[in-house]
Amino acid sequence: MHKLKNPSTIYLIIISLIGISTFTALHQVYFDASAKTVVLYALIGAIVLVNKYPIPLPPDGNSISMDSAIFLGALFLYGLGDTLDVLFIYTLIFAGIQWKIKWWKHVFNFSIYSIMIIAAHFAFLFFGGEVGDINSSNIIPYIASLTVYFILNTTLVSTYFFLAQKESLLNVFGGFLRDRTFQASYFIIFLLSLVLAILMQHEHIFGLFLFVSIALLLSVAFNQHFQDLQVVSQKAKHDYLTGLYNHGYFKEQLEKEVALLQEHFKPLSVALIDLDDFKKYNDLFGHVQGDRLLKEFGTLLHQHSKKQEFLVARYGGEEFAVLMPNKTKEEAFAFLDKVRKTINDTALNGVEILPYGCLSFSAGIAEFEKGTYNIAELLNKADQALYFSKAQGKNMVHIYDKTDQQLDSSYSFEKQFEEAEQQLKIFLSKDIYTYRHSKRVFQYSVDFARKIELSDHERRIFTLGALVHDIGKLEIPRDVINKKGKLDPHEWEMVKKHVIWGKEIISTNKELQELIPLVELHHERFDGKGYPHGLKGESIPKLARMLCIIDSFDAMTTERPYQKTKSFAEAIEEIRSCAGEQFDAYYAEQFIQMIEQQYDINRKVEEEIVV
Repeated sequence: MHKLKNPSTIYLIIISLIGISTFTALHQVYFDASAKTVVLYALIGAIVLVNKYPIPLPPDGNSISMDSAIFLGALFLYGLGDTLDVLFIYTLIFAGIQWKIKWWKHVFNFSIYSIMIIAAHFAFLFFGGEVGDINSSNIIPYIASLTVYFILNTTLVSTYFFLAQKESLLNVFGGFLRDRTFQASYFIIFLLSLVLAILMQHEHIFGLFLFVSIALLLSVAFNQHFQDLQVVSQKAKHDYLTGLYNHGYFKEQLEKEVALLQEHFKPLSVALIDLDDFKKYNDLFGHVQGDRLLKEFGTLLHQHSKKQEFLVARYGGEEFAVLMPNKTKEEAFAFLDKVRKTINDTALNGVEILPYGCLSFSAGIAEFEKGTYNIAELLNKADQALYFSKAQGKNMVHIYDKTDQQLDSSYSFEKQFEEAEQQLKIFLSKDIYTYRHSKRVFQYSVDFARKIELSDHERRIFTLGALVHDIGKLEIPRDVINKKGKLDPHEWEMVKKHVIWGKEIISTNKELQELIPLVELHHERFDGKGYPHGLKGESIPKLARMLCIIDSFDAMTTERPYQKTKSFAEAIEEIRSCAGEQFDAYYAEQFIQMIEQQYDINRKVEEEIVV
């Protein structure tokens, strides 16, 4: 009874009833001793063969079977009754061969094919198709028939996955439509159904023999190609020494996991691991034994992670990485610290010469949080946590904490500030407004960072990002950026691209990589109506949400030839009215409080009245 309440089970029952009742209402299975019966049996045998040897489609291992091409070819040549005869007998044979498959799956499969074949037949007749000879001068009925067959197949299967996996129907349906392999396979089926029909029209069973022979030869050839591709693919994503996944594959899988979080947010943690004092071991015993130790460590790490279905990779040199879906940082810490202790207690050749008298590692863990810009930011946090572990004496696991960044040196900040300001000075000769605007936004950001009590690390990123947030405007032509009037639509589209161009400029300087989210996303709106990506709410990084407020405030309160300047009080009123829509309501109010406290709004209002 419990299963009957399941929507997917109810769906299976309904489709099965529709398929079987339609089949029995429109047809009775009948075979006689005529020559055509021999052809129908040959068709049944052909379907059994092509389903036994499907054609694999690289790279994901999907495959296509020619059974639909045979059903459609039979439909065009012999009509609905004979095609349903073939389907019915084939289903009985297939159920006998695949007797381990649950009976209801055979019933459901038979019902879907019945529905598709019957609907394709009536579509064929509706558009003027005539059963028998293939009429190449009127291709529309054949296209209509296949289209109906394709739509029903996609819809019936998508609906099942929608109900069974509780995913968005649009996503499931869109997934099928976006799959080029799926589209190509249907185009192939369409062509081959016509090829089969033409062959059988002229050569009867010999035509069918040729068709099946070609299908089987293609299956053999593609299988060999697929196996070769699998071997190359395995080598491409594995580390040759340890047999673990390599750096590139790890980042590829991390990208996929993060993309999934956009639909269903779940915990996701990553860990970066570095063997302690490995250089000393290598220098003492040589690279051959050093490689052996790396391999043994990789095997131990894989064994512990395998039960949890974590992805383990050699990140480079003596560094390893672990991808832990559905794990919070605390759970990831508990797992990895247990591994650390176990490896400490594992006897390995030569490790007694190391400082701890055993093989040890330092690790950093970071959890993906809403507002995390990309995987580079996530890995950077894990890397910072790793180096914190190293700095604390090694042989420990540490969870990323923003307060760790207090280790940043002021020298580094000053150097980065100089580099950022040098880039900004280019505006002096091209667009003095943007130069002054950037300097004012920078000053506001310094005050706002103090008001919010950002950590040293966040304060550094926020203020530097504020300084260069409009750097992409360097790419905008001088006549557009200094235009004394309203921008034309194409000019406005050009101006909007400055966030992308800014990202590209900043990306060339590794020292400024952390500023990219601020440069790229400071025009995203809290309600999702901003650009360039239309991000919404907390999916926009916190610092970018804060910068959006400052940037807008300065733009409103600065005099420009084509824009009426607002007073501080008017700008505050505007920000307050847009809080929760354009701006993050919390930070908007915090910014307003800062302006009111530090800039004495009441006095400014009086001054404006006097003026």
